[in-house]
Amino acid sequence: MKHKILTALFVAFVATTNAQQLQTSSMYDMQGVLHNPSTAGVYENNFVGVSYRSQWAGISGSPKTATVFGSFNLPKQAIGIGGYVYQDKTGPTSRTGIDLSLAKHIVMGDKGVFSLGLETRLQQYALNTSKLYATLGNDPVLGGADSRFKYDAGFGVSYTSKTIEVGASVSQLVQSKLNFYSGNLTRTEEAMLYRHYYAHAAYHIDVDGYTTITPNAILVYLPNAPVNYQVGARFEHNKIFWWGLGYRSHQSFMISAGININKKFTVGYAYDDYINPVSSFDNGANAHEVLIRYNFIK
Repeated sequence: MKHKILTALFVAFVATTNAQQLQTSSMYDMQGVLHNPSTAGVYENNFVGVSYRSQWAGISGSPKTATVFGSFNLPKQAIGIGGYVYQDKTGPTSRTGIDLSLAKHIVMGDKGVFSLGLETRLQQYALNTSKLYATLGNDPVLGGADSRFKYDAGFGVSYTSKTIEVGASVSQLVQSKLNFYSGNLTRTEEAMLYRHYYAHAAYHIDVDGYTTITPNAILVYLPNAPVNYQVGARFEHNKIFWWGLGYRSHQSFMISAGININKKFTVGYAYDDYINPVSSFDNGANAHEVLIRYNFIK
């Protein structure tokens, strides 16, 4: 059974990939430029942080992602800088890389910020072939090198004010080929880094001066794959305690909670209850995510 799981994960990674190749998060909006480089430096405070996400807990070879992120505003230059370093492991495959973003800020008449951003990404894709030989033997897919360094880039636009955030972006514009396969069979499609298109929005509602409700949504589109979306709402009380509910299409329901300590430290936790392709009646049908962030107060 273990070998079957590893093989399925391997095929999903290097074969004709029609699913998301870039990591996501149940708390994506708290991690800066994770999906849109133009959001670098547009938030109220500069910050750095770390997050760790474990999916399909209890299943051998399940995805695990560690991320270190940051976002900074340089007001005199009217630019923002940000980025993240990540390692994403799934069975015999892993991705390790760095993403750097640069954003140009244009302050509007309503004190909102219109931003244009560019990102550059350097990443290593690796295969642990020792986990595959027992199942695949001398399959030609194992004939190539066991790692690949690839470069890619992205672009994004956004508008951010005290009440609304809206933006759109595209990642993996170059669509670099992975070239793991070394056989001579005819292929109509090759393993490559497919473009990811994002659209996101959030609206901050001040209820009574102490409580803020923030509905939010993000949409992800890849060619030849179903459109995915994540919707939810976060409730924050007196800028100290927050909790949220959400839904990720075709996959899971989410609940999250966190606390802000002295307005500087943010600690958050998110739990995903999967409903597809396995349900809560199956072993491992959940995900856990922990986030720690330090805010530089202006």
